[in-house]
Amino acid sequence: MKKNWLRVVLSALSLALAVALVVYLPQIVHSLTGAKVSWHEIGHEFGRLSWQTILLMSVLWLGSLWAYTYVMTSALPGLSNLQALTLNAGGSAVSNLLPFGGAAGVALTFGMTRGWGFTNRPIVVYTLVTGIWNSLFRFLLPAVGIACLLLAGKATNPTVAKAGWVGAVSMIVLVAIVAAALYWDRAAALLGRALDGLIRVLPRRFRPAEHAASGAIDRLRQDTADVIHRRWAGLSLGMISFLALQCLIMAACLVATGSYPGAAETVAVFALSRVLTSVLVTPSGAGIMEGGVATLLIGAFGQPASGATAAAVLFGFWTYTIEIPWGALALGAWSLLRKRESAAAQSASTLTRAQAT
Repeated sequence: MKKNWLRVVLSALSLALAVALVVYLPQIVHSLTGAKVSWHEIGHEFGRLSWQTILLMSVLWLGSLWAYTYVMTSALPGLSNLQALTLNAGGSAVSNLLPFGGAAGVALTFGMTRGWGFTNRPIVVYTLVTGIWNSLFRFLLPAVGIACLLLAGKATNPTVAKAGWVGAVSMIVLVAIVAAALYWDRAAALLGRALDGLIRVLPRRFRPAEHAASGAIDRLRQDTADVIHRRWAGLSLGMISFLALQCLIMAACLVATGSYPGAAETVAVFALSRVLTSVLVTPSGAGIMEGGVATLLIGAFGQPASGATAAAVLFGFWTYTIEIPWGALALGAWSLLRKRESAAAQSASTLTRAQAT
């Protein structure tokens, strides 16, 4: 009971912080960049949006949700795209309302998928695979953003360019090592031995149990290897399509508010936005993402404060706010269908018993 109350209090505080960060976003942007902006100016930018722009953003948003269903159906064979869409919507709504919504999202995943006839083991594997794939691609995004800026010649000097390339290549290599450990037995064994060697360097009081690190990696690889071996193409293409469509939403927001800095810069801004959603101080990094995006656009890329801040808020709407009512509708439809199916099954059972007597 105490833990439940603590979660409620933390959730309320987290949501309150997210609201405060958005409400005071103009002041935050001013303190970080020195640029002055008001909600009146931001509202003016919103008023300039045409219905064609809103329609385009809606199509891109729906397209990104549908693209992600292929990640989910690849990770859980037998899951339909419509079921995946419902599951994703419900999970997103939960995650967007709670600061640590991942646990609640997993519980919801188990409830919904078990109701569709899936057993525990494939659900656990699905949860692991989708979590790993999301983490890998989220880790790759900063490398892609840095590479785009460097290839476009946006580095301020050779030293910065060299540091950027080192950082980007290091992230890509790290992701490649983890991917190889998940895919190949020998790579997993080598990585396990390397981690064991690193752990032995630590003071004894900080060491985990013997072989704990390599064992954990082994178990993870064994649980996910079969799905990854057979479904890696669907997982990767679905994730790439999802991220590409979301990046196009970012580009549409920037163009619509007159703060489009260029293709390479847009990819970098999008990469930053996805990284900041991992900051769990607020649900899905709400408020933090908007402030970071606006600061990068204004401070690094010289975009107008009103347009940049409006673009950040608009992108937050399409990747956070709208998912809450969308998820509520999906969960409502799922609950209604379950009640109808339960009532139909009960009626069929009653009819069968009556005929038997």
